[in-house]
Amino acid sequence: MQTVDAQAAARRWAQTWERAWGSKDAEAIVALYAPGATYRSHPMRDPEPGGPLGYIQREFALENSIECRFGVPVAAGGRTAVEWWASYVENGRELTLAGATVLRFDAEGLVVDHVDYWVEADGRRPPFAGWGGS
Repeated sequence: MQTVDAQAAARRWAQTWERAWGSKDAEAIVALYAPGATYRSHPMRDPEPGGPLGYIQREFALENSIECRFGVPVAAGGRTAVEWWASYVENGRELTLAGATVLRFDAEGLVVDHVDYWVEADGRRPPFAGWGGS
């Protein structure tokens, strides 16, 4: 059985999201996920209807002036965690989300399980010194 380099797969995931979120490139993001992947936008929510594409299409329609960055992935036990920090305008309101995503990959390096953990604040806020592990 082939195993994936989870660290490399998570780096590719983070780099793609960082580039594609701001440009609203849904196709590039969806290509990171296996068919039938589970996508939870918050741990207290059910999986997103329509998986990653359903979530991305809904959110991209609401978000403007997106600035985002992703930290260095951490991998252990077949899972990875990636910190992220994003500011954008939604319904005329500037806000910042800071969070981390826990991912599990298949043997080809595609995401099969995605769970976001995040907190929201009003306004555009920069990350704290040393954020992201870089």
